[in-house]
Amino acid sequence: MSFFCSISGEPPKEPVVSKQSGRVFERSLVVKYINENGTDPVTGEKLEESDLIAIKASPETAAPKPPTHTSIPVLLHSLQNEYDTIMLTVYNLEQKLHATRQELSYALYEKDAAVRAIARLLRERDDAREALANIQASMGIAPSTSASTEDVEMTENGAGEEGLPANITAQIEGTHQALSSARKKRKPAPGYSTAADVKTFVPTHVIPSLHSASPAGITSLALSQTNPSQFLTGGNDKVVQLYDKTTDKVLASLKGHTKKVNHVAFRERDGDNTLLLSAGADKIAKVWSHDSNSGEYLPKLTVRSHKGELTGLAVHPTSTLFALSSSDKTYSLHDLTNFSQVFRSAPSDEAFTSLAIHPDGTLLGLGTPTSTIQIYDIRSGAIAASLTPDASSPFTVNTLAFSENGYHLLAPNSLSTVAVWDLRKQKATHTISLGDDCKINRVIYDTSAQFLGIATSQGARIYAHKTWEELLRLEEGGDMSDLAFGQLGKEIWGSTGREVRLWSLPSA
Repeated sequence: MSFFCSISGEPPKEPVVSKQSGRVFERSLVVKYINENGTDPVTGEKLEESDLIAIKASPETAAPKPPTHTSIPVLLHSLQNEYDTIMLTVYNLEQKLHATRQELSYALYEKDAAVRAIARLLRERDDAREALANIQASMGIAPSTSASTEDVEMTENGAGEEGLPANITAQIEGTHQALSSARKKRKPAPGYSTAADVKTFVPTHVIPSLHSASPAGITSLALSQTNPSQFLTGGNDKVVQLYDKTTDKVLASLKGHTKKVNHVAFRERDGDNTLLLSAGADKIAKVWSHDSNSGEYLPKLTVRSHKGELTGLAVHPTSTLFALSSSDKTYSLHDLTNFSQVFRSAPSDEAFTSLAIHPDGTLLGLGTPTSTIQIYDIRSGAIAASLTPDASSPFTVNTLAFSENGYHLLAPNSLSTVAVWDLRKQKATHTISLGDDCKINRVIYDTSAQFLGIATSQGARIYAHKTWEELLRLEEGGDMSDLAFGQLGKEIWGSTGREVRLWSLPSA
């Protein structure tokens, strides 16, 4: 009987057996391995030279002959030994790889736990800052300037249903008196487009691919009043884009929403930074402020005070407030000077599906999913009027707009008709039929109260106010999600799919 060394695979001249593994080794080889590693070559357990047992053959047994490697059986045996050694090495490597994977998994788990803990601490910090700001506001202490440069997160812990603060009410009342008195004598500005001009409008510009292709579509559009070439869009891709038509460049791509953006708006006031506002299906509203040093728009406010999708957004004529409506049956008012919530309505019997602010600033119009339009007094939060159309079946009032003349309201009257309401009489004085297959997306008035526009699934239609004559049909691009009149009524902007289209007078 012959032995083979477990390290060299050859018959040992001085065979020894390991107490740990019971394997046979050549003494010189295994002693060298023990001196270098201190472990058994096979099991990896601790091994000392004293743990080796020498194997002594009987005198009658002849010493094994060294292999000559000249016969096929010897070669096959050597190859088998080498294969066994390789397999053992691979097995050990697999065990080490498994152990490394477990260590990596534990490390990743600890990192995730640390990230969650940091996020929780940040939320607690923001809640504490908001509570401090509310206390300061209630005590008449001005908020610290360092906090105004940060993105404030506003939760539902803000002002509740008690009513507006006296200073806010005074601002609204003063704005109302100034605007309403001037409105009675106001006429269209010199150079404003006439009905004859609007009839000749033709497509003049197309801005394609403003938002991602998946999910595709622009949901909302707003024009700058101080820079007529700039406009704001919100999309199904959760992004808000600020674009300049003159340079054909995206000036800002604002991210932060986790679902589609339903509404966008500008807040522009002399002597103050331009603010960009958005409200989304993710229940949050965001405000970005233009930073004159960097030239970028930085996040200033995140509103999370509603528990349902935000369905309306409008900037108040004071330019210091903005309003939000939600499917959670409430609306809220927020101060743009200190970024605080100043009012939250009591829950209504119905969800709110759209919102508009009267041009004088004292009334708030809210659409519902049951055809009714609720008119609230912003100052008191009380219902001033309730408008219910004579529809054969309930429908959702997904859009509404107050006229600049101060006493007309434009809103859907059914799934395929639009009504012009007289707020003085609280009844519909005119109805515009659009056709059975025409879905209403947005209704608007121009700033001169001469024209009204209706964006539909079949394009847009422009009508003359009072005569109700259809002046123009905008059918290029198909389904139009939003519509806006440009400065002096010389342009009409519309969003179709991923494009923004422009109609104006034909070039000479």
